[in-house]
Amino acid sequence: MQDMLYALDIFGTFAFAVAGALKAARHELDALGVLVLATVTGVGGGMVRDMMLAYGPPAVFHNDAYLLVCLAGGLLVFFFARGVAARRNLVRYADAVGLGVFTAIGGAKAMAFGLGGLPVVFLAVLTATGGGVIRDVLVGEVPAVLRTDFYATASILGAVALLGLAALGRPPLEQLAGSAAVTTGLRLMAIWLRMRLPRIPRVDDDD
Repeated sequence: MQDMLYALDIFGTFAFAVAGALKAARHELDALGVLVLATVTGVGGGMVRDMMLAYGPPAVFHNDAYLLVCLAGGLLVFFFARGVAARRNLVRYADAVGLGVFTAIGGAKAMAFGLGGLPVVFLAVLTATGGGVIRDVLVGEVPAVLRTDFYATASILGAVALLGLAALGRPPLEQLAGSAAVTTGLRLMAIWLRMRLPRIPRVDDDD
């Protein structure tokens, strides 16, 4: 199970990196810009989490695989942008898996520090969405998690599931798998059913 979670973590990092690189392609960035957005999206959330926990050097600096898969995702999009973009649904499904795994891992790391429920949920969601927020800020957009269909919400509910499984005394690996499954399942359901949260009505300055 541990090996499977690690493999899914790497897979999720790659999927996030590809999504970041596609954002760079939409903004017509150069090769460096593509690699920067791919890397920031892939590992940014986990790096911010580790710094907030004063965990020492972020986990990505202890394992070159994370940076390498980010670079691989960026290069894939740089050379085959149109082909990757044509498979956008596949990228979204892979991204949903990454969202689930990152939520579970981020929440579990927060729990290991003995934090309470709300900080655990916050750090789980930060791990899963922080890289995308940084990416969007870098290209001058409102972060997608604040306006996209049921993305951060799926992460929040997955983190709550992690806490629930922990409260029931389930084994750690079962907690991780359950949280990842809930998050990924909700995100996929949102994609298929086009689920969205209610939006506030637009208000102009002269209203």
